Amino acid sequence: MRLVTQLGVIAVLGVVGAGGWYAYQEWGGKAAATQRQAPPPPAVEFVTPTTRQVVERAEAVGTARANESVTLTAKQTGTVARILFQEGQTVRAGQALVELESRERAADMDSVRAEIAQARAAADEIRQQLDRTRALRATGNAPEARVDQLESQLRAAEGRIRQNESRLRAADARLDDFRIAAPFEGRVGLRQVSVGALLQPGTVVTTLDDVRTIKVDFSIPEQYLGVLRQGLAVNATTPAFAGRAFQGAVTAIDTRVDPATRAVRLNATFDNADGALKPGMFLNIGLAVATRENALIVPEDALVAEGARQFVFVVADGRSLRREVKLGLRQQGEVEIAEGIAATDQIIVRGLQRVRHNGPVRPSPFRPQNTPTS
Repeated sequence: MRLVTQLGVIAVLGVVGAGGWYAYQEWGGKAAATQRQAPPPPAVEFVTPTTRQVVERAEAVGTARANESVTLTAKQTGTVARILFQEGQTVRAGQALVELESRERAADMDSVRAEIAQARAAADEIRQQLDRTRALRATGNAPEARVDQLESQLRAAEGRIRQNESRLRAADARLDDFRIAAPFEGRVGLRQVSVGALLQPGTVVTTLDDVRTIKVDFSIPEQYLGVLRQGLAVNATTPAFAGRAFQGAVTAIDTRVDPATRAVRLNATFDNADGALKPGMFLNIGLAVATRENALIVPEDALVAEGARQFVFVVADGRSLRREVKLGLRQQGEVEIAEGIAATDQIIVRGLQRVRHNGPVRPSPFRPQNTPTS
């Protein structure tokens, strides 16, 4: 009986020992395997921000117009006698462009001049009589009434002279309306009339544009009102001249903001000595609204967006720290960081998918990938 009991105890101990051994092998092996399979900290690459000047620009579209522009029309009814310009010609201020038939008007002026000459002759004769009568009156040989009469006749004659001179000036002004001249220096457009055509008041003869300077009207959002001023640099481009930028400056700022668009209208002028820009052209406008000398620039790949918020990861003591940033200017794969980092920070740009806030990382300087060659 005692032997059987002893054998039972030994069997139980064997079973318990075997179970403990198997449990140790199972759990201990898994723990060791877990320790052996724990991944190392992710490898990341970082850059330090670039410090340089950035120029913030407001973009707009505008329409070119001439510095001065006018449509020349007839003021009087008349027949075209002479055309004195060529289409596209540059003319000076006051230069005659078209003359209408004006012989009748010229004859009217000659008639008025003749009347003026007669009135002056009559006045001279009266003046001589008055002088002689005054001399006779001094000796008592002419009555006072005769002197008064001649003085009255002289005043009437001088009045007729002034009246005819006024008529002559009016006739001259009317005759000048038969001569269409350039009001300013510029380039004439296409001719709309021919010699012999009967013109009525308002008939279009041609156009005249001063295109040595081009004005461009455009609008930008009201958020830039605080930095707008006359003299701000403006550049303009157009598909008509690919690769060329035209340089100008703001010359006028509207006093009102459009309540519908919340934008303010500006006017800029551009030198156009070579005549490349034409009135009516569509232009893309870039307005330099701000210049920052020591802006912090990082690659755009460093940004992590969460809704409307932007973050970057900074390497500090072998760990990655998430920081919220405020952005400035974006351009060509780079972005300006206005707030949130310092110039000495190490910003992670590669390996962001594997990092977490305050997690360990293995940092190394950023190495741009080589572009494969064919």
